[in-house]
Amino acid sequence: MNIFKIIDELQKIDGDAVGRLEHASRRHFMNRMSSKVMAIAAPMAFATIVNKAYAQSASAVDVLKFALTLEYLEDDFYKAGLAAAGLVPDAYKTVITQISKHETQHVAYLEKALGITDANRAKPEFDLTYGGAFGDVLTNFKTFITVSSALEDTGVRAYKGQAGALMMDPAILQVALQVHSVEARHAAEARRIFAIVNASAATKGWITGKQPLIPAVQAIYNGEDNMTQGGVDITGLSGKSNAAISEAFDETLTKDEVLAIATPFIKM
Repeated sequence: MNIFKIIDELQKIDGDAVGRLEHASRRHFMNRMSSKVMAIAAPMAFATIVNKAYAQSASAVDVLKFALTLEYLEDDFYKAGLAAAGLVPDAYKTVITQISKHETQHVAYLEKALGITDANRAKPEFDLTYGGAFGDVLTNFKTFITVSSALEDTGVRAYKGQAGALMMDPAILQVALQVHSVEARHAAEARRIFAIVNASAATKGWITGKQPLIPAVQAIYNGEDNMTQGGVDITGLSGKSNAAISEAFDETLTKDEVLAIATPFIKM
């Protein structure tokens, strides 16, 4: 079994093959391959390491594709909003434009990570009215910023929910976390604007309990009232209210929960 020849072949189709194998072994794969013990057990050990490396990669890539769908949606949403004449007030045009630029950059970043080009792009078509629930999203700024807040809050919980699935692939985890932190800033800014245009003192830059911005997006906030962290019920901790404690923690959304929330945006 010429392991090094196999690795050379892998490198031809995956330039990061050696890195994946080293990470999968967690014990400096290439160094151990030269030892007598590994020489005897090499065929079986090598097959196990290759399977492990590429199984992790496939799972991680699936997570990135899922994230890319959300980024396509956000990118289209802000571009459509900025293109709609008179929709975005001058007072908010700069910040909405900046958020739009970030979303376009996120799409480019994830596409590059996934090796997506114009030739193999499979971008869905979106219904920004959410099946008609937000029919005036591109003519009424209050509706537009409500949907913006909902999308950004979903994005933050979605990225956080996938972190565990990426723990074994640190390179892709880094990509996801870099996007996650920016999405969190978008969410805080969108919620701040929502509070101003709706004169809603109860809406803060962070989420309180499972209070939704509007009932139509309740699913986005379900579970945010969780009072158990690390297996410990912290209700009443240091005399703080339940609302204050819930604000201190962001909760995750599973992939299925996010897909259920996002599906009405996707044209079938």
